[in-house]
Amino acid sequence: MTKAGTWAARPAAFAFVAGYAVLWLVFDRSSLDWHGAATLVTLSIALVIQRSEHRDTQALQAKLDELLRVHNAARDELTQVDEKEPEEIENSREDDRKQLAGAEDRNEA
Repeated sequence: MTKAGTWAARPAAFAFVAGYAVLWLVFDRSSLDWHGAATLVTLSIALVIQRSEHRDTQALQAKLDELLRVHNAARDELTQVDEKEPEEIENSREDDRKQLAGAEDRNEA
C-alpha cells in the first residue's frame, strides 16, 4: 500500500477533511453550494471506505505472515512480498507458476 493510501486510512485524514469543511463554511460560505457539499461528502465516504479496506488488508496480511512463519517449507522472501513493486510480484508469481507446471509434468511422468 502506498504511503498516501496508508495516510488516507488514518482518522487524521477524516479530521483534515472535516476541518477543511468547517474553514470553508466560516470563510467562504457563499461558494459552498451543492456541488461543493457533494464533493466533501464523497471525499469523506471515500476515506471511510479506504480505512475499512486498509484494516481488512492489514488483518489478512498479518494472518498470511503467521501462516508463512509457521510453515517450514515457506520461503522467507514471501514474508517481504508486500514491500515489492507490483511488477516484481507478478514476475515472482509467473516463476512460481512455471515451477509448479514443471513439478506437475514430472509427477505425471
